[in-house]
Amino acid sequence: MPTLICRHFSAFYRAYFAMIATLLLVLTPRPSTFPDGEHLTRVLAKDFITVHTRNTPTTYYEGRQGPTGFEYELMHRFAASLGVSLNLNASHHPDGVLPAVREQGDLGAAALPLMADTPGIHYTRPIIEMQPLVVYRRGLYGINAPEDLVGLSIGTLSEAGTSDALKALQSDYPNLSWKESNELEVAELMARVENGTLDAAIIFDHQFRLNRLFFPNVERGFYLGEPLSLVWALPSGRGLGLLEAANQFLQELHENGTLDRLISRYFGHDDYLEYVGTRTFLDHLDERLPRYTELFKQAARDTGFDWKLLAAVGYQESHWDPNAVSPTGVRGLMMLTNPTASEMGVTDRTDAAQSIDGGARYLRSIKDRLPDSITGEDRLYMAMAAYNVGLGHLYDARNIAERRGGDPNLWQDVRAALPLLQQREWHSQTRHGYARGGEPVIYVRNIRRYYEMIEYVERSRQQFFQLEQTPASEEPLLLFEIVPPLTP
Repeated sequence: MPTLICRHFSAFYRAYFAMIATLLLVLTPRPSTFPDGEHLTRVLAKDFITVHTRNTPTTYYEGRQGPTGFEYELMHRFAASLGVSLNLNASHHPDGVLPAVREQGDLGAAALPLMADTPGIHYTRPIIEMQPLVVYRRGLYGINAPEDLVGLSIGTLSEAGTSDALKALQSDYPNLSWKESNELEVAELMARVENGTLDAAIIFDHQFRLNRLFFPNVERGFYLGEPLSLVWALPSGRGLGLLEAANQFLQELHENGTLDRLISRYFGHDDYLEYVGTRTFLDHLDERLPRYTELFKQAARDTGFDWKLLAAVGYQESHWDPNAVSPTGVRGLMMLTNPTASEMGVTDRTDAAQSIDGGARYLRSIKDRLPDSITGEDRLYMAMAAYNVGLGHLYDARNIAERRGGDPNLWQDVRAALPLLQQREWHSQTRHGYARGGEPVIYVRNIRRYYEMIEYVERSRQQFFQLEQTPASEEPLLLFEIVPPLTP
């Protein structure tokens, strides 16, 4: 599923990453006193790899289902590829990761920017690009260019890479001043912009994507400087075996599409938010979903689905409105047709309990009727598509996918075939004829994003909104170091 963030990883950037990785390997000095594989051999011998990281939504944190986070997913997979356990130290601030890697760690994975000539450190090939971004409080107009930052109260993180963009800018705008902190994280900066303690902040674009849902009064400004590369750090002087293993692992993730899927899952919400509207979605989470949460959970227990998935279907269908009616006559929170309601024993489609129960059982019945050859997430996505367009049209699309040389058991191939049901050339050859095949593609895409956002809100909301409610008067000034203007 293409998203805005995924489009950043075009062929150009893939080539750029490959070039940087090659230069890193070529220019990295190979120590004469250590065999290339010593560090790797030690990791394998002790049967675990120690990774220094940070406790943030973009790196690592404890979710309801256990450890999660973009870089956690990567480091967990890397440890598994080595056949060792993962030992995490997540107690660091940004400026503490590299010293820990030099002194005691095997690897640092903490949204680290590639910084040339870092003493005692080898860096892996780039993982993703990190574009510095200006964000500002809603109501401050005209924040469109670097000169607009002069005179504002600006915050950023030290040692994270964003402060370097400000330092480069200061040579052209010597009156520019800002605050740096090595104790805060991105969400805390955004909270201070939200509550008025700061006018603006410099963070990375992917961090804004992940956090913006919780700070609707923080606006996207403009990109600042050139993008940096997110990398992992390893200690130098211990051989290159572990570095080469990490580079090979990351290269494989680029090539097999795993990295793009993780990027989409964690950072691909920006177009979703534009579609739904941040405030509308938050309002509905506050005002509507709590009325039906227990009904979704009961339906999930009865049918084996994740309740948040069922809630996402309900939001896609009706925005959790039990009285919703479509022009074609489908009705209720789960928007059941009359025949489907009768089949599921639903006597009142506007009754939320009946609608949620009936919709969940109908989705389960569709999923159970699919061929056994469709497995995993492909089976779920095809069941959702059939909920929207009908099982017969889904089978037609599977046949088209196969005739085009695709795999009818893979959602990505069936997804490409569904819109062809709108073309006479193709639907004239099918059993069930014309269908608005583009709709189930969008339908499944939206539900996946709604689900991800509901899940994220559930596990993170309390943390972020505690930050949001912090009064500006309680701002601990000692958390920031002021970088003064160059001119008195």
